[in-house]
Parts: sequence; C-alpha cells; structure tokens
Amino acid sequence: MTEHSESRIVPYTAALMYKVVADVERYPEFLPWIVALRVKSRAQEAEREILMAEMAVGYRALRERYTSKVTLDPAQRAIDVVAVEGPFRVLENHWRFTPEGEGTRIEFRVAFEFSSRLLQAAAAQAFAKVLLKMTDAFEERAASLSGRPAVT
Repeated sequence: MTEHSESRIVPYTAALMYKVVADVERYPEFLPWIVALRVKSRAQEAEREILMAEMAVGYRALRERYTSKVTLDPAQRAIDVVAVEGPFRVLENHWRFTPEGEGTRIEFRVAFEFSSRLLQAAAAQAFAKVLLKMTDAFEERAASLSGRPAVT
C-alpha cells in the first residue's frame, strides 16, 4: 500500500480552504488529471453531508473511474473520502483545516492500493505523482478565489 501525508500552512482562511476542497463538483476545473466528476447522491447526517461521487481520472494512456463516499463536516473543518467502487482495494484520504496565525494549517493524508497487481505496478507511480500535486492545486484554487497570489 502507498501512503502519503503532508502538513502545510497556507495564507488563506480555514473556511476558504475547506470550501475549495469540499466543492468536489468543481474538481475537473482545476485538479490535474480529473477528467470528469459526477455527484450520484447527497444525504445529510446531523451536521455532516455525505456524497457519493463518481470520478474519472486520466494520466497519459491510463483512464480509470471510481466511486467514493465523501463525508463533509464543516463544523470540524474535516473531509474524509473512501473509495467504495472501482479499481482500488484501498483509497482513503483525509483533510483537516486548522486556523493558524493569519492562515491555515492543512493536514492531508492518503493511502491507496489498487486491486490488481498489474494496475498497481503500472499506475501507482503515476497516481503518487498526482497526489503530490493535489495540495498545490487546491492552494492555487484558493489563491484564484481569494484574489491573493499563492505563496511558493
């Protein structure tokens, strides 16, 4: 299984960062390699919103489609995603947004493993590359929405 975690402080509010990551329907507009995304269902559980989202990703000749359960918890500024259908044996990612100074600390963790050993061997490196670019893409999206340049 491949795992990655990172923590970074960005110069945007926790509310904005949460909003950017929670707006899954906009992912194809700014996330690299997201070809399409469709929210299949929405449900409310207390203060949390639960989405079932189907995402199509593409990188070079690789194209895959999978469905994830996305749990949005605005009160805790937390987003949890678990794949429920598709080419993954495991795909989980977790986002936390904590105000820090005039910005936000973003905590991001992901773990994935493809069901097929062949696909794991072929796609794991490309998928890991995509994941490393994700937080950059979300930060750039926050910069464009806030009118403040991203800090590099």
